Amino acid sequence: MTVRARTALLVAAAAVLKAGHWDLHADRHRLHLTPVARRSCPDCRGAGGWWVGGPYPEMEACGCWSERRELRIRLLPVPARPDEPPF
Repeated sequence: MTVRARTALLVAAAAVLKAGHWDLHADRHRLHLTPVARRSCPDCRGAGGWWVGGPYPEMEACGCWSERRELRIRLLPVPARPDEPPF
């Protein structure tokens, strides 16, 4: 695959992720896609939720992103870490 084809593929993937309101985190062990609030949402207007009153206010998440699940794609196994150092 040429450099131009790879670049075009990455640009297209970025456009699809942005249009679908996804955030991508990638490292050598996994790809992690998390949903993002829509700016055009009539309920939260892109803030992702709103504050619920009371003595201990909490943020209630908007359904434009909270009802969609996160996606994780495992690429390489994570190396095991020893409980104690070997010395």
